[in-house]
Order: sequence, then structure tokens, then C-alpha cells
Amino acid sequence: MQTAGPEYLKQTPLVVGLMRLLEHRELHSPGALADWITQCLDDGLEVFDHADIYGDGECERLFGRALRATPHLKHKVKLISKAGIVLKHQDTSPWRSKHYRAEAGYISAAIDASLQRLQVDRLHTFLIHRPDPLLEAPALARVLEQAVESGKVGHIGVSNFLPEQWRWLQQNTHLPLVCNQSELSLGHPQPLFDGGLEAMLADRLRWLAWSPLAGGKLPERIPGQLLTDAQRETGLCETGLAIAWIRQLPGAPIPVIGSLRSDRLQAASRGAQADLPRGLWYALLEAVQGNPVP
Repeated sequence: MQTAGPEYLKQTPLVVGLMRLLEHRELHSPGALADWITQCLDDGLEVFDHADIYGDGECERLFGRALRATPHLKHKVKLISKAGIVLKHQDTSPWRSKHYRAEAGYISAAIDASLQRLQVDRLHTFLIHRPDPLLEAPALARVLEQAVESGKVGHIGVSNFLPEQWRWLQQNTHLPLVCNQSELSLGHPQPLFDGGLEAMLADRLRWLAWSPLAGGKLPERIPGQLLTDAQRETGLCETGLAIAWIRQLPGAPIPVIGSLRSDRLQAASRGAQADLPRGLWYALLEAVQGNPVP
């Protein structure tokens, strides 16, 4: 099946997520982070996923400093960012509540702020981070269209949207929504059985799968003998098996890897290029879910 999405997403096996960058103090200097970005590029990983809430913007800021220190990297990396979530500690109102903001003015300012922190002129793709029940779709659509027309954003998409939620936004803009970033893993396969996968395929949204390793808990959920047999058959470790399992789905969802460890990224890359025997694909699903396939 021909995959959907912009060309740069069709060519990448993985997206590198920067949510945990603050946890890696060894990467906080511009030079060290630039070297790490260069290693990712050498390994064929050129797409980096950000959001304004990651480290309260500090993750984007650190990445931007690395790009400023090594300017030629700006022309090699592909950047995704997201906005629309206000965490409880970020709420300056008397209510101090976590909430969503897909208001036109807020999103316009968020795009500019991400560009400033990342020290670039353009985001390859910008996503609305969560569906907002108070969304005024026509006004938001105009802002997204203006961002694309001005060159600040290459493509638009959504994150954590259900089909009717993204379809309502799509109805209000002439621009295609190119992707939906939502959870998918052996530990969270529900969208494969409730029509979610087919909806994305039908509407030509590329699936960017967050938490593809189920928070690192997959090894303890796969019986030792099955894991040993699977590794012998495929040559893949548990990370590679989890990624191969996702990539084998129709439309080839793209895992968003939250680990910044080079060995983990390389193992994931190997998995992204592998095919699993159909029987093993289902055996892994049954083992992790603890239930036989219906």
C-alpha cells in the first residue's frame, strides 16, 4: 500500500522524540547535542519531534542552541512541533487547571514561539497537540493556512485526535492534514481493532506512533522462551521486535522513539527495516495482551 504524508515522512523509518531531553544532562551543551544530532543523521534519522510543553519549552531551546552552534545542521534536520496543551503549573489563571487551547491567536503565537526557541524559520510539520472541545475550527484553520502560506510551516496535522475530531478540522481547511500522532504499541493495540487504523488509512493520515515501546515494559510482558525464539528467528532484540511489529501494519506507521540512547535508536532502526513472520506477529500480540486473538 502506498504510504501517505509528505515526502520526508515517507522516507524516514523513525521519528526521534525530544520529550526527555532534559533528563540527559550530557546533551545539554550545544556542542554535545550537535554531535548527537549529527550521529542521528548519520544513522538515517533526520526527523525530530518537539512540543512546546516538553520541559516547558526548554527542550526546544536546547535544540535551538545546538543548531545555532552548528548552523549547517539546520538544513539537514526535519522538525515537527506541537502546541495546544496548558499544564496545570503553566496556567496563570486563578483556576490553575490543565486545559487545551486550540484558539487561533494562541496557536499563532505558539508557532512563532517554537520557531524562536528552535532558531529556525520553518517547521516541517505543526500539529495540534490535543483535541479541544472548545475548538472553533474555521478560525483555527485560517491561522494554520496563514502559517503555511507565510512559509513558517510546511504541513499541518493533529495529535491524539479521533476520526470525527480530525474530520471536523479537515472540513474547514483546504490544506490536507498529513498525520495524526497517537499512541500505538504491542501494549496499546486497541486502535487496530476499533476502526482507528482504517480511518487513518481512508483519510490518508500518516500514523506517528508515540510510546511504541510501551514505556519500556514490553520485555517483562513477553514470555522468556517466546522472546528467545523470536530473537533467534529475526536477529532482533525486544526493541527491534516492538518496532518491526508496528511498521508491518498497513500504511507503515512511523514510531516516535522517546529514548535518546544511541544503542536504543539503532536497535529501533534495525526493527524498522525488518519483517516479522505473520505467526510471530500474532504470537507477540497474544503474549503482551495476555489474551488469545478472538
